[in-house]
Amino acid sequence: MCNMEVMFIVSFRRYTRPQFNFILLIILQLGLHTVEGVWPLPQTFTSSTERYPLNPKAFYFGYGRQLAAQQECSVLDAAFKRYFSLIFPDYTSGNGVLRFSGDKPFTVEIRVDHADCDSYPNENSSERYNLSVSAGQASLNADTVWGALRGLETFSQLVYQDDVGTYFVNKTEIDDFPRFQFRGILLDTSRHYLPVQAILRTLDAMAYSKFNVFHWHIVDDPSFPYQSRTFPDLSSKGAFHPMTHIYTQSDVRRVISHARLWGIRVLPEFDSPGHTQSWGKGQSNLLTPCYRGSTPSGTFGPVNPVLPSTYQFMARLFREVSSVFPDSYIHLGGDEVDFSCWKSNPDVRAFMQKMGFGGDFTKLEAFYMEKIVNITSALNKTSIVWQDVFDYHERIPMDTVLHIWKGTPASYKEELSRMTKAGMRVLLAAPWYINHIAYGQDWRNYYTVQPLNFSGTEEQKKLVIGGEVCMWGEYVDATNLTPRLWPRASAAAERLWSDEKQTSSVDEAFPRLQDFRCKLVRRGIRAEPLHVGHCKHEYQGV
Repeated sequence: MCNMEVMFIVSFRRYTRPQFNFILLIILQLGLHTVEGVWPLPQTFTSSTERYPLNPKAFYFGYGRQLAAQQECSVLDAAFKRYFSLIFPDYTSGNGVLRFSGDKPFTVEIRVDHADCDSYPNENSSERYNLSVSAGQASLNADTVWGALRGLETFSQLVYQDDVGTYFVNKTEIDDFPRFQFRGILLDTSRHYLPVQAILRTLDAMAYSKFNVFHWHIVDDPSFPYQSRTFPDLSSKGAFHPMTHIYTQSDVRRVISHARLWGIRVLPEFDSPGHTQSWGKGQSNLLTPCYRGSTPSGTFGPVNPVLPSTYQFMARLFREVSSVFPDSYIHLGGDEVDFSCWKSNPDVRAFMQKMGFGGDFTKLEAFYMEKIVNITSALNKTSIVWQDVFDYHERIPMDTVLHIWKGTPASYKEELSRMTKAGMRVLLAAPWYINHIAYGQDWRNYYTVQPLNFSGTEEQKKLVIGGEVCMWGEYVDATNLTPRLWPRASAAAERLWSDEKQTSSVDEAFPRLQDFRCKLVRRGIRAEPLHVGHCKHEYQGV
């Protein structure tokens, strides 16, 4: 039914749940079509059964007259090309395969308030947009180009095809913005090397779910694949292979550039003093020699915190990292430090006595982390550290972000309360370690997380800046990364973007997430199934 005399309005804010279900039942009985929905769910979303046919041959993106981002905005121009293909996946010019209904033109007109086409997204970038779809046009208004990108993704999800292949979009009004400013995905490229193409494909899928931070855990104990200009031996001796399993400077620039075009920040992590075994292969005297009694054992522990040369090395490395990665944030790690090697080393023990630390090795780690944070602060970088740094009562700048990674819901809620009471900003990752897999629909556990459900004032809860999905790499490489990540990570994406009260039911989310998973599959993302069922367009890749 293309031309409807009767119009039904479906608003996710206007009706109670029983009323909403009753309206959907009426629509289904009348055979009317509404789009399945947008994932993550917009803050306000009003859709009608009035729909308009779209002809790829008469479909255009355009700039509004008062656009701060003038024509030839690289971010938007690239987005127009990408989204044309995403909106019309079956369209091939001149082959006569598809049936196009009508020849009326349809234009998506973009208006952006702030000219930030040549910059990178940052922690203060607005992603707010509003979208109005009517006959012959869609008006997309945003504060920034990054908000315009989120609106283009939403519009692309509103377009659907009927059984004969005609494209349609329904009359729609949307006002949307993210609940949390930081919505991240962590990839671990040390335990298994991930080819650049796998990272780029992940960035694409992140944008489809409106994630906006790629946390690149680029090095760790097993390997050091980052090719440093300043210290080339770190990768030539610390990578799995010095030629095939490294990220060159060109590779890193490619990832950052690709992420920017999707409105995604790239947050590098160089974790220390623990998780650094691969560093020691290419940098002598960096790690602590372990002792067996009074004799060196031939093994090495964490970074040696007592040598001035350690901090000279770190200052030079982070100066390079700060110039390569444009984001104002840098992750310094600070987790899971094994003190046994430090305890065995006579030079470390002597330093402890000299500093008055006694036998408390958490004070030695605090000494080290404070120095590293000061190095990055001098480079105008804001540090993110794992929660261990706070737990050890280390003196760090108040603008440091604390990253919660461990514990049961009860323990991480207590940690959220303690950290925010101390005035610190916090990121939550503990409930979203999706490298842990279980039989069945474990996405439901990720969907029902309540990041602000902890004891604290409203001011404390404002200090929770977002959350992160972590995909650690012990059992993950390019062969299984995508299906293990998607669509399970998308459950967390909606929790971090959408209004919690409007998305409280996993049962109501299930058909929308199923539909979104099929959208991902059609876009070439090998997203695993949620349960028994099928997609109209099954995955065709090999």
